[in-house]
Amino acid sequence: MKKKAAQNQAFDFAIVEKWLENYFLDPLTSYYDQTQFQIDLFETEHEWIVEANLSDFNVTVIKIYIEEKKLTISVMKHPPSLTHQTRSRSIEFPFYIKDQDISASFTNGILEIFISKTKKGTGKNRYITLP
Repeated sequence: MKKKAAQNQAFDFAIVEKWLENYFLDPLTSYYDQTQFQIDLFETEHEWIVEANLSDFNVTVIKIYIEEKKLTISVMKHPPSLTHQTRSRSIEFPFYIKDQDISASFTNGILEIFISKTKKGTGKNRYITLP
C-alpha cells in the first residue's frame, strides 16, 4: 500500500524501510565509513538528510553529484598524494532524487545534503553547489 508522504513524492514506506535496513546492515557501509569517510542518513517529515564527516577536507574539494536515484559525494586531497587522492561515496535511493529539490551546506567539517520530500527540483542529473 502506498502512502502519500508529500504532495510531490509518493513513497512506498515498506520499500524505504527495507532499503534503510539493507543499507545500515550492509558490511560495505561500515567498511566505507572507515576507508573513505563516514556518512549517516536521517529522515524528517519534510526531507532526507545525508551527513558526511569531511573534517579532513576543504569545502573547495567537495563535489556532490545527483544522477537519477544516486547521490555521489567525492573529495580530493590537496596536495595530491600517491595514495587515496580521491575518496568517494555513493548512495542509491529507492526513488528518483533528481526530481527533488536538493541543497547542501558545509559547516565545521560536516557536509549536510537536504533532499526535499515536498519541493520539486529540476528533474535533471546535476551537481549541487555549496554556498
